[in-house]
Amino acid sequence: MSGSATALVIAGSDSSGCAGLQADLRALDALGVHGLSVVTLVTARGRKGVKKVDPLRSELVRAQLAAATDTTLPGAVKVGALGNAAVVEIVADALRGMGAVPVVLDPVITPMQGRTLLDDSGFAALVRELLPLAGLLVPNREEAGKLVGKPVSTARQVKAACQALVGMGARAVLLKGGHFDGSDCIDVLYDGSDFVELRVARRPLPPMLGLGCALSALITGELALGAPLLEAVARAHAVVQRAVTCPRVLANGIAVPGDLRVAVSALRSEASGD
Repeated sequence: MSGSATALVIAGSDSSGCAGLQADLRALDALGVHGLSVVTLVTARGRKGVKKVDPLRSELVRAQLAAATDTTLPGAVKVGALGNAAVVEIVADALRGMGAVPVVLDPVITPMQGRTLLDDSGFAALVRELLPLAGLLVPNREEAGKLVGKPVSTARQVKAACQALVGMGARAVLLKGGHFDGSDCIDVLYDGSDFVELRVARRPLPPMLGLGCALSALITGELALGAPLLEAVARAHAVVQRAVTCPRVLANGIAVPGDLRVAVSALRSEASGD
């Protein structure tokens, strides 16, 4: 692995530091991957939730994208919250110019505590412009249901949704299982041919911010380091599962996953037999 690997994160800034761009960059750093960043929107979040969301001007997003890629292309890209159609289209244009760079799309499309992180025209643009560019789409149950226009609540519906999303243009889908009921938490990966289940026993844990952000950013980092897709997903999943066993409760009362650097180090030591 090379410590000089870079990944680009295109996402919203979260003032709590627990989710969004801040969580993404922390996850990349845990892997030893340098994170380039493009801010798309700014949220005001505290212990009582998201108070305000403001998208950045599209010209500023375009300028950030140009600056982040002016000398070399990143090893992989993660796309998170985008805000509106103008930003979606600017991001899609930039990604098309990057050729074969892997793109992980975390579709932040459902309202957060009444605050919209992607408006209706932005949602339509995401489906039209970004889904076909996604090497991996990483939705939760609600996001997958909105994208396919059908409920996603059973194992059969999960697989059908994965197939539908690949049919809509994504090359692979990781449908996260944390929002389902049951004794096990099952994430389902579908690459257009095969289904792979990543299953862990469901544990009583406090609600945590930034889990989904960390997972998709860790996958992005592993891809930037050269891991094949299945390996990248499996490693990222293992890191998150280790980190959630020792969550941290911050002074503002928000719970977040434990130290990702510790989890990465422990898993790498185990893999090398140290």
